Amino acid sequence: MVSLNHYLFLSAILFAIGTTGVFLRRNVITVLLSIEIMLNAANLTIVAFGRDFGAVDGQIIVFFVVTVAAAEAAVGLAIVIALFRLRESLDPDAFTSLKW
Repeated sequence: MVSLNHYLFLSAILFAIGTTGVFLRRNVITVLLSIEIMLNAANLTIVAFGRDFGAVDGQIIVFFVVTVAAAEAAVGLAIVIALFRLRESLDPDAFTSLKW
């Protein structure tokens, strides 16, 4: 049987991968995907605690978080596309000055 510690360990690994991607990558799309990985790690933790305590509340919360994350990803990618058309680069350092 898989215990709560296994889920928490997997969640910590996913969060560390996401954090590493945010700090080390030099591509805006990769940074957005890394943030999504970090969000999914938090979702896994919430579901694991809900499963351990025998409550459905964790799954309900994660359902709403995933819905908001999908909207956030769509808006984030739309902004990235607009910035790419403006600067023709996905390097985050190119967007330090966002004056039109």
